[in-house]
Amino acid sequence: MDALVIEDIQKASLRDVPDLALGPHDVLVDVSFVGLCGSDLNTFLGLNPLVKLPRIPGHEVSGTVLKLGSAAGNEVSVGQNVIFWPYTACGKCTSCRSGRSNACRYNKTLGVQQDGALRSQMVVPAKNVIVDSSLSPQRQALVEPISVGFHAVRRGQIRSEDTVVIIGCGMIGMGAILGASRQGAKVIAVDPIATKRDAAIAMGAQHFTTATDETLLAEISELTSDDGADVVIEAVGLPSTFTGAVDMAAFGGRVVYVGYSKKPVSYQTQLFNLKELDIMGSRNATRDDFQSVVTALQILGDEADQLITKVFPIKEADQALSYWVENRSNVLKLMIEF
Repeated sequence: MDALVIEDIQKASLRDVPDLALGPHDVLVDVSFVGLCGSDLNTFLGLNPLVKLPRIPGHEVSGTVLKLGSAAGNEVSVGQNVIFWPYTACGKCTSCRSGRSNACRYNKTLGVQQDGALRSQMVVPAKNVIVDSSLSPQRQALVEPISVGFHAVRRGQIRSEDTVVIIGCGMIGMGAILGASRQGAKVIAVDPIATKRDAAIAMGAQHFTTATDETLLAEISELTSDDGADVVIEAVGLPSTFTGAVDMAAFGGRVVYVGYSKKPVSYQTQLFNLKELDIMGSRNATRDDFQSVVTALQILGDEADQLITKVFPIKEADQALSYWVENRSNVLKLMIEF
């Protein structure tokens, strides 16, 4: 079958790979669309420490069930459209035991710690697919990245009375904007790329700014009557945005880190105490987050398509990551269509 393989740094090619064996608890899925995400781009650039090359990427997946394993259960049927929940959960670590399997200590995400779904057919455990007939296959492939932003909103316990600053308007940031706006919060979106404004507003941001550093702090102060933000969600992963999130947070506020910095971060830690901040990490997403995103995309309708920059047919999939490298400031979401 056809698959996209990242063979080496900045080298991707289409290969004919062997069919996967169907286990008793598995389903065989005919893949429809696969989204490429920032982790795939970092793998292509040699910047993803979690990946060993060669690697088949792909964890933002929609498809149709072709076959069931003998013990796959009754929750899924042949012919149904499904969305992949692309993580693993050991069931034994502290995260799993506390009901937070999205943060499993031993998680292996498709396309990262194990080969992914950017192939014409994929075998996954039946428990790892979510049946959906409400969205088009293309929009179904948006669910996973948006759900990561929704999970950050859940971690931040965002309420209707909150003012929320979301730093970074990539796909995860866009998901956080959509999730926070659906809670009724006032959302201030921050990104240096002005062309992201329209999509951010469509997702529910009331204000969009390209300001940075001290100018940004002054603007947030003005927009919040000098209170600062009740919640700041950092979805970039730079030392400056990590520390800036603490500076922008209100006294008694919450900071959620969904990006992660590739370099060390130095803090003036007195603000942790003076503001008595709640500082949280956010990782992956739960099945409940996925279901919330499906509902949100049903309501959003055609506006969701603003998030998709370009769709490559599978025969041109080997060009997609190079295209992203050459058009970094203009790409929000690339997809591969089978």
